[in-house]
Amino acid sequence: MKKFIVAAALTLAAVSAQAKDIVDTAVAAGSFKTLVTALQAAGLVDTLKGKGPFTVFAPTDDAFAKIPKADLDALLKDKAKLTAVLTYHVVPGRVLSKDIKPGKVKTVQGSELTIATAGGVTVDGAKVTSADVMADNGVIHVIDTVLMPK
Repeated sequence: MKKFIVAAALTLAAVSAQAKDIVDTAVAAGSFKTLVTALQAAGLVDTLKGKGPFTVFAPTDDAFAKIPKADLDALLKDKAKLTAVLTYHVVPGRVLSKDIKPGKVKTVQGSELTIATAGGVTVDGAKVTSADVMADNGVIHVIDTVLMPK
């Protein structure tokens, strides 16, 4: 019995020691349910579980709640538009808060985000509420608003 308990404890320790990718980190945080649902609807889960590295400006469930329900439902059903919106939140590479500088940065979607640092970091006007949430394939910066490509 003791051997079993030790083996079970070692297995649990190994599982908890495994690094989490962007998607697993977002799921574990618990405040990105809508984002994860959108990633699934757009077929982007495997991409953000990939090698990366990625920098994701991740809107919370509260940020998605600012979008009228009918508009959000329509967006979740339009895979092309949803993919464009979601990839607009992703920048290639691992950009930590200490490396963020004001100016333009190109997104995976192809457009540019505008970063401002006066009075706190903002991305296209969305406030970064938590920075440097580390994942094994990148970093998440939590934002308070869903970004829409121009």
